[in-house]
Amino acid sequence: MNTRRQFLITASMATVASGMARHADAQAGTPPSTPGAPPTFGTGPLSGPPVSAATFAEAEKLAQVTLTAAEREMAAASWRRSMAPLLERRTGPRKVALEAGTAPATIWNPVFSGRAEGPSRDRFVRSAADAPPLPSSDADIAFAPVTSLSRWIERRALTSERLTSIYLRRIEQFDARLRSVITVTKERALAQAKHADAEIAAGHYRGPLHGIPYGVKDLLDTAGIATTYGAEPFRDRVPSTDSAVVRRLTEAGAVLVAKLSLGALALNDIWFGGQTMNPWLLEEGASGSSAGPGAATAAALVAFSVGSETGGSIVAPAMRCGVTGLRPTFGRVARTGAMTLCWSLDKLGPMTRTVEDAMLVLQAIAGPDAGDESSLASRLDFDATAAARGLRVGYV
Repeated sequence: MNTRRQFLITASMATVASGMARHADAQAGTPPSTPGAPPTFGTGPLSGPPVSAATFAEAEKLAQVTLTAAEREMAAASWRRSMAPLLERRTGPRKVALEAGTAPATIWNPVFSGRAEGPSRDRFVRSAADAPPLPSSDADIAFAPVTSLSRWIERRALTSERLTSIYLRRIEQFDARLRSVITVTKERALAQAKHADAEIAAGHYRGPLHGIPYGVKDLLDTAGIATTYGAEPFRDRVPSTDSAVVRRLTEAGAVLVAKLSLGALALNDIWFGGQTMNPWLLEEGASGSSAGPGAATAAALVAFSVGSETGGSIVAPAMRCGVTGLRPTFGRVARTGAMTLCWSLDKLGPMTRTVEDAMLVLQAIAGPDAGDESSLASRLDFDATAAARGLRVGYV
């Protein structure tokens, strides 16, 4: 063997195959297991597709190891029988059902024990209160940043219902070519918008996201509304509860107008409805996997969106579509109610048209939740009025 890794993989494959074969021989004639119990190891019925020594020879190319001819024959002879106990755990009388939110027994905590992490104070200072006059064009309103939209809504120059209707019309007008929206939540959105307007008129203003229409990547659960993961087998999946992020945005008064596309199971930009396209170059995909949030935010189909990142899924579409994407530190935003791709890498974050907008959204969605044991309380120190002089830019 050339490396320790090759030795471990090869030894594991060969030893398991050998052990299964010997155990199956030793168990010959063993009486049947108790009804409802898993079969005795190595004695269950055959399961899985037929395999041969040639199958293992092909698998060696992927694992980058080499078995002997005898080891391949041994593995092929015992493989289907060795799969029986594993299959029984999925389909037998004592099958184990793993819910989508069931976390591993081991929890990764990104904070070093005994060390203070992050800023020393919790502070959020918005930019100057003055906003430009409300544009006469619906398109100009749609493309305005949340910093302006929120000021117009707060002083009642613009209603949430009108703004929501603008975005709903833009989805209807432009999304057939972009394919960035999986589900339009029109009835819910208009009801939330009317409620927001009523609260604001009564003097109950919740903050800068109150009445602001948004969309979320369709791996965040929404009660009573399909959450499809962008994958055909899940297109009719309807959760009964909201994800932590959606719940917090609802508490902030934001208006959900759309569930946005993602590459199937959070890979690339192709989902069961087709490929999501870059609004600035329709011959080019939006990149992924937060393709819908990137494209819809860039095209002003929503005021802001929330995407997810495991290995570039916010950064890549943000770069491709020309929006601001913020991949928060692991644990800052609770992932309760979100599809899992990798427990120790998944992160949820805002996708917006300006940096300050991203911070406004992050402030609303950050924080721990009991459903995500890796989520942590954290401080946010942001001052939009501060000068850039004296700041340092870090890079790797």
